[in-house]
Amino acid sequence: MFLLLKVSLQVFLKRKQLSGTSFREGVKLLGLLTRIRGFIEVVEAGGFSAAARKTHKSKALLSKHVHELEDELGAVLLNRTTRQLSLTEAGHAYYLRALEIIKELDDLNDTITDSSKTRRGRIKIGTSRTFADAPIGQSLIDFLSAYPEIHLDISLDDRFVDLVNEGFDLAIRITDMQDSSLIQRKLMDIRSVVVASPKLLENTFVPETPRNLKSLPCLVDRNNLNSDRWLFKDRDGSPFSVAIAGRMAANGPVITKRAAIAGIGFAKIPRFIAEEELRNGLIKTVLDDFMTDGAGLYIVYPQKRYLPAKVRMFIDYLVEWFKTYEQKGKTKTGASNL
Repeated sequence: MFLLLKVSLQVFLKRKQLSGTSFREGVKLLGLLTRIRGFIEVVEAGGFSAAARKTHKSKALLSKHVHELEDELGAVLLNRTTRQLSLTEAGHAYYLRALEIIKELDDLNDTITDSSKTRRGRIKIGTSRTFADAPIGQSLIDFLSAYPEIHLDISLDDRFVDLVNEGFDLAIRITDMQDSSLIQRKLMDIRSVVVASPKLLENTFVPETPRNLKSLPCLVDRNNLNSDRWLFKDRDGSPFSVAIAGRMAANGPVITKRAAIAGIGFAKIPRFIAEEELRNGLIKTVLDDFMTDGAGLYIVYPQKRYLPAKVRMFIDYLVEWFKTYEQKGKTKTGASNL
């Protein structure tokens, strides 16, 4: 079915360019695409009613699209109950491939319309709550202000989303891992710092070496790989790790930072989420000479034949935004504090 659809699309586009296609053939193909889009909308919204509200289409129309698609395929795509809707095994396979084909077709259309310098549409972005809640999350707001005809669909999730299977155009990730299946554009370096409140430093002591942390209360961020071992570098540059323990573990640096401010323990967090608290003296850094080169903040997106103009424009905008952001940081402190 999908091979037939792909071939039909290619034939349709080719004939349209060369000699025009028959009205009936065009209507049949567009009808199939409409039903597939309706199916995708229902799956992504989690139900017919939610999809109707989101797309401003009637529930009856969306139900009709899905029923007709199931009749054409001779297979049930959705399990329907009074309380919930779920994909069948066939429906799951169909959804993943349908999403891929519709996305490719939309990207092709965006690429073609790039000749008229069109700058509008929707960009689906996956990123972490840490990024969005930090000052650098302002980059997304600034982009929307600069391009009023662009819509951003932002999914905040600390996990690494599957860009292709979940239909994302791109993701913004803090990572030190390279994925050869994705194209990566670095936005900035991320420097980690170990912080503690002045009260905790007064009640315990200021560690002179990372190995002192073994006897001090620490806060675990489970988002980090090997979260109960903190990585440092010795004075000669050789890396080593220290096992840490404490009263709190959480999967996010923001709550970890708050616990550090309250004097619960030492925290290792990205510096960019703590700039204001450091300036105000709510927390202080320790062990600066032992910190390793941090991870990076990257835009990542799938390798594809057609990169939509709106996505390329967004990537270029963020690259320039972060150049300005880093330069401002260097100007204020005389050195990069990221």
